[in-house]
Amino acid sequence: MISTMPADVLQVIHEQSEPDLASVFVARLADGACIEFVESVQPPVPADLKWVNIVSVLRGCPVGCAFCDAGGSFAGTVSAEEMLAQIDHLVARRFPDGIVPIPKWKIQFARMGDPAFNREVVRVIERVGERYRAPGFHPSISTIAPASCDRFFEELIAVKRRLAFGARFQLQFSLHTTCEDTRRTLIPVKLWSFEQIAAYGERWFEPGDRRITLNFALQLGVPFEPARLVGVFPPERFLLKITPVNPTRSSVENGIEGAVDAANPENNQWIIERCRDAGYAHILSIGELAENRVGSNCGMYLDQANARPAGSALTEWPDRP
Repeated sequence: MISTMPADVLQVIHEQSEPDLASVFVARLADGACIEFVESVQPPVPADLKWVNIVSVLRGCPVGCAFCDAGGSFAGTVSAEEMLAQIDHLVARRFPDGIVPIPKWKIQFARMGDPAFNREVVRVIERVGERYRAPGFHPSISTIAPASCDRFFEELIAVKRRLAFGARFQLQFSLHTTCEDTRRTLIPVKLWSFEQIAAYGERWFEPGDRRITLNFALQLGVPFEPARLVGVFPPERFLLKITPVNPTRSSVENGIEGAVDAANPENNQWIIERCRDAGYAHILSIGELAENRVGSNCGMYLDQANARPAGSALTEWPDRP
């Protein structure tokens, strides 16, 4: 059953939905800070087979990547209770008895903020299995691998082994380029090197696990040479995932253009060929274009939310860029 959550932990002040695809929720926390969280399905997979929740783990983000709208307003971490309140809200709408029968219930700890900056994420992963009857729970961590977060990564690998998640645990490292110098420009914080990420991946990966994902939100003019990675990231343990650059306000204002042609997938054959020639399993992940309207996969609504007084709901909402 869903545990009772004090009503003042989280107040949903806006919902933006695209029928049969995704819903974005903006919520105000008890101290007045606003966060976002999401539920979505992934066509053509039916909703009764796969259900995705994406929760915020930080209040803003301290990194400030040029293509992301979450940076520039970092105000600390989201507590374990606040993360669980996001999940509670989503579960209660569909499964009020707390029984989640979906074979693949994927919870991504990455809507707003890198999870490595918040060790409470590990506590929440532990508590989901106690809080709900959900044998299909699949935790998902996507991280830039900040150099200052070693304790988080040690605790994460420990809980993955202790709770025997195996192939149900998805680990993704956001590289965005195959050139380390360029990566340090794109992501302006101190990062693990490729070698450090690979060494952690070697410890993480066990027989039967899913491959660790190396993610690239690929920009025009940014190096993408998968063959350069083979000596560091063995293809038997790592796969490549390539996604478009989402049309956030930041990416538009900074003149960032994506290298993936979402409207004409046939123009992306060069990406597939480079991955294949290097021997990597690969995913060219182009979501439904309707997701850009609802904002389920990109951008932040929080500038508008934070401008509203605490306790107010949103009756009008600006259009997506």
